[in-house]
Amino acid sequence: MDDSLETPNFVPPKPDPQADDDQQGEEDEEENMPDWTKLARPGASRTVIPKRGEKEFEPKAGGGSGLQQHVLEKSRNAMFDALRGVRATSTKSLSYGIWYPDISRVHITVSRGTHMSSMGHSVSRPAGSPKRLEMLPEEAIYLVERGSLFCWKSTDLPISGELDLENVGGVPMSVQQTYSELLGKEDVTAERLEVYSYLRRLGYVVTRTKPPTDSYPQAAPFIMKLHPSSLFSSFKGWMSRVYNAFTNLGFNWWRPLQLSRWLRSHKLYKSVFPKLRFIPTGHKLPLNQAPRKPSEPSPYTFFYNVYKPNTSFKRTSPPTPDYQMVVINARTTPMPSLQELTALFEVSPELPPPLPRRRNPPPGGFPPEPAPVEKTLLQRLLPIFFKPPPPLGLPPRRPHPFMALKAGKKMVVIAVVDAGSIGFYRLGEGALEEWPMY
Repeated sequence: MDDSLETPNFVPPKPDPQADDDQQGEEDEEENMPDWTKLARPGASRTVIPKRGEKEFEPKAGGGSGLQQHVLEKSRNAMFDALRGVRATSTKSLSYGIWYPDISRVHITVSRGTHMSSMGHSVSRPAGSPKRLEMLPEEAIYLVERGSLFCWKSTDLPISGELDLENVGGVPMSVQQTYSELLGKEDVTAERLEVYSYLRRLGYVVTRTKPPTDSYPQAAPFIMKLHPSSLFSSFKGWMSRVYNAFTNLGFNWWRPLQLSRWLRSHKLYKSVFPKLRFIPTGHKLPLNQAPRKPSEPSPYTFFYNVYKPNTSFKRTSPPTPDYQMVVINARTTPMPSLQELTALFEVSPELPPPLPRRRNPPPGGFPPEPAPVEKTLLQRLLPIFFKPPPPLGLPPRRPHPFMALKAGKKMVVIAVVDAGSIGFYRLGEGALEEWPMY
């Protein structure tokens, strides 16, 4: 026990405000430390997650008391025992597979757990035989690392014993051997594996954007918005170009506005702002810079399709992905060029504008809807000349232009890995020329 606490006339010292301020930073750093004494010993059947513990004592110049040293040594030993413990897993969720280096695939012989519903693909080897479940290298490494898959390496040597779960016809592989043999196959780099594992731990479903083989299920394509040009719109565009060509014969760069003294319509905002846009803009214009040489493949290509955790995913027929992701190494890959970003935006879908904020109803509420009026015979025969009455209540609000410009029409997600640290960046393609600024 503490000798000072056992003294009858012991008076606790007054706290020093200056010392409290100095020790506040140290307490903030250590308040999130887990209490290792609450963790079960390695031999226990059930493991309890350690909770945050309180600081036992304040460090002193002369050293702590015997009780404080005992509590500190107990916590330190509990931490060492937990680190020395062997990680265990349940056999109910443990799968078994064989690694084939010639095809760079892991054949799942025994499938267990919920991971198989969104991982792997069915392949018929050889052709015409029953299909079997195979996994790509990043999928197998992720399951082996988290303790959900036992992996063996195929071999031609004779295996002694009967063929069972403990002897599936190969050589057992450790986690280190799995990393060394599977990493680098099928374009799997350390950065792509790290991003894949990080997203899978968060609950996302991750697949390949480009199928490595024909048997790999391909995601549903995006619905690209096409703007069909009708005869009237083509004629209107041609007339506007002819009108602009005649009216801009005397165009002056220093005085782009040519306001009429007699016409008031030329002085309105609706007419002034379009005239100020005399420099051609838009993503449809060709780029002036020279493109990248064919011998230098661009690292900015979509590699992963990412699905949100609440997406209804089917392994045999994946739906349209929520995101398409590019994975790069920050130490070796420079910033993307304009051509590389344009190539990514060309294959990306056009996003709808953000919805406006929901407006509250008026204080008295919406007026009651009137009784439907029966249409006359003329309204039935010529409905195009009779517009329906506007709906009651608040009119539909247009999307906010600044919110739409901030969101952009298209989006690209780039995962940047810098020495183990992952950062996600969202790049958007705006459309300033399509929004009237008046």
